[in-house]
Amino acid sequence: MANIEHMQYIKVPAATVYEVITTEKGLGATWTTQLIVQPEVGFINQFDFNDNYATKMKVVELVENEKVVWECIAADSEPAWTGTSVSFELTEKNGRTAVLFRHLNWKEVSECFRFCNYNWAMFLFSLKNYCETGTGTPYQLRVF
Repeated sequence: MANIEHMQYIKVPAATVYEVITTEKGLGATWTTQLIVQPEVGFINQFDFNDNYATKMKVVELVENEKVVWECIAADSEPAWTGTSVSFELTEKNGRTAVLFRHLNWKEVSECFRFCNYNWAMFLFSLKNYCETGTGTPYQLRVF
């Protein structure tokens, strides 16, 4: 198994970051504008990246202002995602939040794994910018 892990520091309280990564407004401004999201354990979040197919992430854990965990249950455009999990662990100190991001349980280090590793880093950059300045860069505004 292979894992993607990143750390990002954001100059806002953990409550702000938590709200962004659990709501349509926040994830729409930072990850993809085409989504259906509910901050509710058991809910199936859906994310579309202009491929007319929703990547489906089941919300498996929510600890307010501390942790978010999703399990990927369907990802036709990126089949390697199915069966993986995504987590965000938030730690706040002096009004600054450390975001430990993990995308776990990849079957192999592949071209898709490497490309997603890069794109998760871009998402965390977008998350930081949005939380600190109010302007993120969702998928639809990025240049590839």
